[in-house]
Amino acid sequence: MVKLTIVGRVSDGLPLAQGPRYTIEENNNFLFYKQQAEFILKEISKGALAHSKMTIHIDHHCFNHLVDNGIIFITLCDSSYPRKLAFHYLQDLQKEFEKFDNRLLEKITRPYSFVKFDSIIGNIRRQYIDTRTQANLSKLNANRKQDVDIVTKHISEILERRQNAEISDRIFVTPQTVSSIWSSPRLEVIALKWTPITTIVVVAVVLLWASLVLTDHIIIS
Repeated sequence: MVKLTIVGRVSDGLPLAQGPRYTIEENNNFLFYKQQAEFILKEISKGALAHSKMTIHIDHHCFNHLVDNGIIFITLCDSSYPRKLAFHYLQDLQKEFEKFDNRLLEKITRPYSFVKFDSIIGNIRRQYIDTRTQANLSKLNANRKQDVDIVTKHISEILERRQNAEISDRIFVTPQTVSSIWSSPRLEVIALKWTPITTIVVVAVVLLWASLVLTDHIIIS
């Protein structure tokens, strides 16, 4: 079953359109998977997922995505749903999407505001609900080597890679201060402890010197 579909832009990771969700799914689960799909969309836009075709396993589901001409097509299916059909579905979406003017798509700035394509997603999705129709069986039996160029990963691998990348970025972005003897915590403690005492001693010496000079001046006079 095709449960979730998102179409987005590679250049900035903006989600442009989404199809109808599988209504039996609980709302919390739907939001979770939608967030994961948006995360994958962002990772593709950052160049972290370079393959144009990919299957990403998550729980008892999997995301399948297709990247073509600067547009990302992502769908969430049950793990048992035939992957070949899922990519036929994405290819059908891609063919319909090509009919729109790229200049119009480039002007979109708000997420999911390309609502005109939502209904198209719904219409195509209905064709892939039943995997046993003659049309779908023909697609499954044709070109059995089609899955060879599709990379498979688990969502945990992608999440771990992103976390490691963020840690590395923080390390390199943090400015390295020039080393100084006063940057030592021990020397800072010593300075805080002895600076007031040193100040008092210096003031006392100055006052003593001033009193001696004044005394000498009075005696000479």
